[in-house]
Amino acid sequence: MSALDEGHFNAELENGVKLNRLDLGIQDQPETVAIEDAVKVLLQGLGEDINREGLKKTPLRVAKALREGTKGYKQRVKEIVQGALFPEVGLDDAVGQAGGAGGLVIVRDLDLFSYCESCLLPFQVKCQIGYVPSGQRVVGLSKLSRVADVFAKRLQDPQRLADEICSALHHGVMPAGVAVVLQCLHIQFPNIESLFLDSNHQGWVKAVVHSGSGVFENELADVWGDFLSLLKFRGIKLDRTQMKDSVQQCWCPSRYSSSAKVIGPPNRGMVTAVTSILSSLGEDPLRKELVGTPSRFVKWLMNFQSPNLEMKLNGVACGRMDPLKQNGEEQIHTELCLSFWSQCEHHLLPFDGVVHIGYYCAEETTPLSKSLLQSIVHFYGFKLQVQERLTRQIAETVSSLLGGDVMVVVEANHTCMISRGIEKFGSSTATIAVLGRFSTDPAARAMFLKNIPNPASGGS
Repeated sequence: MSALDEGHFNAELENGVKLNRLDLGIQDQPETVAIEDAVKVLLQGLGEDINREGLKKTPLRVAKALREGTKGYKQRVKEIVQGALFPEVGLDDAVGQAGGAGGLVIVRDLDLFSYCESCLLPFQVKCQIGYVPSGQRVVGLSKLSRVADVFAKRLQDPQRLADEICSALHHGVMPAGVAVVLQCLHIQFPNIESLFLDSNHQGWVKAVVHSGSGVFENELADVWGDFLSLLKFRGIKLDRTQMKDSVQQCWCPSRYSSSAKVIGPPNRGMVTAVTSILSSLGEDPLRKELVGTPSRFVKWLMNFQSPNLEMKLNGVACGRMDPLKQNGEEQIHTELCLSFWSQCEHHLLPFDGVVHIGYYCAEETTPLSKSLLQSIVHFYGFKLQVQERLTRQIAETVSSLLGGDVMVVVEANHTCMISRGIEKFGSSTATIAVLGRFSTDPAARAMFLKNIPNPASGGS
């Protein structure tokens, strides 16, 4: 049964169209137009047709996502905290601290995202904030999250983000002290050459940073012990001996990983376009932390350049192999958890995950090698993509090698699901393609799907 009848659906659609008109203001703003023009230069530098279906609205989508993700530049902490301070007496006639005079308050597990100032890729943040009230007043708990979000919605470095959140709350709330602990995850995106050399590429860089003010300035203070003990209940293990060296000097992979080693200097026009984007977001491209950012971003983006040469898969041109001859009784063969990295063509944001492939193979026939299947996955991954197309292309290519009977499942985490207004942390997307017998045999599909490991069990 349909959730909406046709009349109701049309009404919902019309309401949605009306609501979307509210976005027209930002679309017409000079900053948005400037970012759109810059994105068109980037797409053309990749060898893409900016008028092809799927890319026509990409410049506007990218502009809106970037402006949404950096709106913190136009927000002020004072406006958030003002009016959210409430009187709360402390303990009366008792020994101890509580209420509005010295009782520790912690808000845990705030999910945030920010854009890395070194490479312009989003990174995820799990934020823990504690403060000790003073002056018999407390701040509305939601304001702690909103203040953190103001500074997250800027081009950032983890340590500076922690320091700015801590300082802003200390000056805005005037407590006895503020503590901030951030757990940060930055995608470590390889280039396709490095993947063939290192099949065990680690996909994420982690950093834990902290900042303290007032009674938290001394990292050996007892109040830090209370704060960290309460964080352990959330699986956060940060000893005081680790706190001094918890952040890497250079945490962004673009500054040290092989993914930054792209042959030749970056395209000057593309570098200029990224510099223009920084200016349109309200940043100073000459700020020392941003001077090399345009070049690093362009070098990373060139991983997805539209290839002019036909790619060879294990020495055999893709699509030109004779299908494997199947003799004897066939059984389902699986290759699970093949890693992939790709770039969403709608928002120019990365997505990554694993690919599971199942196909019928005769007992006496040698199955396709894992390296060949991984090559196919990487070939279609390192393009501007959408997950549905990626799944179909992998299935069709494997089918061309086998003569049919293929099933492919792709599981992916999309950065665009967290770094835009939707902010759906922890979500993932699965897509399926079935060809040949898999399309008509539910039992075969069920048998293959049963073999896919549960990520929570550590199988992927």
